[in-house]
Amino acid sequence: MLRFALRRLLVALSVAVTVSVASFMLLHLSGDLATAIAGPEATSTQIEAIRVQYGLDQPLLTQFATWAWNALHLDFGHSFYFRERVSDLIAARMPVTLTLGVVALAVALFVAIPLGVLAAVRRDTWIDRAALFVSVLGQAMPTFWFGLALITVFAVNLRWLPVSGNATWKHFVLPAVALGYYAMPAVMRLTRNGMLEVLSSDFVRTARAKGLPPRKVLIRHALRNAVIPVIALAAVQFGFMLGGSIVVEAVFSLQGLGQLAWESIARNDFPVVQAIVLVLAMIYIALTLAADLLNAFLDPRLRQ
Repeated sequence: MLRFALRRLLVALSVAVTVSVASFMLLHLSGDLATAIAGPEATSTQIEAIRVQYGLDQPLLTQFATWAWNALHLDFGHSFYFRERVSDLIAARMPVTLTLGVVALAVALFVAIPLGVLAAVRRDTWIDRAALFVSVLGQAMPTFWFGLALITVFAVNLRWLPVSGNATWKHFVLPAVALGYYAMPAVMRLTRNGMLEVLSSDFVRTARAKGLPPRKVLIRHALRNAVIPVIALAAVQFGFMLGGSIVVEAVFSLQGLGQLAWESIARNDFPVVQAIVLVLAMIYIALTLAADLLNAFLDPRLRQ
């Protein structure tokens, strides 16, 4: 187990270094930063002064080393537009995005796992086909369109829930459903396939032959083994949700990292965009590593 953990940790560190380089180059491939900071009406003298002030006159390798060292200490510089420390902006917006991601993942798992189990138990029936239809529809439907449809029905027409904002828990219901529905199909299909494989295994047939109640066989023996791959997928989907929250937060005006990224992109606030990309990527890498280690702990065969 220790050897497996060290191998996975080495892979995670390699991916983290690659993402750091990509995030740094993202900032510099967007054009002349000194000109972007100074504005279109700045003189050449002002542009040169800004280039010296932000260290943009130094070699690219030196700039990357300085940026990476500061980022390692959670210092991402200052925002061009907000005139604040980027780390403070991210710290203020992160709780909203994490709350949205956790609630959306809970919604996806709460619906997808029972639906996948039911589709596997009722294989090739109308229930199975209906579950597959919901799965296909969830991946084909754009998240922003589904979010607007939820606003129209439940906020505008029925007036059950608020349209936008993040003041109370009610403000997270519609965004969590919109974001969770996107992750639900993959979890549902994986649960269904895992249940079909486990239900045809020898130990399940043995449990049935012993006369155990069907519900006990289904939950304790079948679902307990079929849900192991869902753990890794849930971590990956949670990372996707954090990254894909930009659209949902923009639709529902949630003041999270997604909304901050949207505002920063529109205003050419490159340090904020760069920091958000790096932070979300590192969270995604950490979640994937944790899921791999947990799966290897639950299933020793994966360690090979």
